Amino acid sequence: MYKLIKRLFDIIFGVIALIFLSPLFLPIALILKFTLEGEIFYLQERIGYKNKKFKIIKFATMLKDSPNIGTGMITLSNDSRVSTIGKYLRSSKINELPQIFNIIKGDISFVGPRPLVESMFNHYSLDIQKNIYKSKPGLTGIGSIVFRDEESLFNLSKTNDLHKFYKENISPYKGQLETWYRNNSSFRVDFMIILFTAHAIIFPKSNAFRKVFKTLPKNQKTNE
Repeated sequence: MYKLIKRLFDIIFGVIALIFLSPLFLPIALILKFTLEGEIFYLQERIGYKNKKFKIIKFATMLKDSPNIGTGMITLSNDSRVSTIGKYLRSSKINELPQIFNIIKGDISFVGPRPLVESMFNHYSLDIQKNIYKSKPGLTGIGSIVFRDEESLFNLSKTNDLHKFYKENISPYKGQLETWYRNNSSFRVDFMIILFTAHAIIFPKSNAFRKVFKTLPKNQKTNE
């Protein structure tokens, strides 16, 4: 019943959100068309529900060949591959909004574990890989809130091997968080995640979500 009602919620509010946001999409599309490389949308293959691959859609914010330039799939703060307008779209999370099309289509839900590219997905343990996407991926999730400023972590890592840093310092804890969501998913949890996602955009340093989600696992690296 939970999955059925959640799917109905995704369709109804996805269509409403698309109608409501359409006036915003047009000027952004025009700006992107005449800046950077003229690309409006960026399609990227991600691991989705039951580990099946799908194409996620975002507003283009980086050079088209970015995966083959510099740090590859890892994006840093002040990354030179990101356009000026792209920096704003990324910091405000507006670049994620076209994923409403993915929600309506059924690739993802509003709330769930974030779908990863295969190279990052492979950093998870085999147990997490087998179970994490038994829940449909989401536009946002508990991992998105906790790692809302993930890009800055790479700048603070003081290492040149960023993929190793991700594998050893980010991936294990992110896997624990997404496992927590799978074990605790409910309408209440989904609703609170949506609220805290908006809260994190306005107050990126706030950890208020921990006062509500008191059973969240702590990061063993930082004890947070």
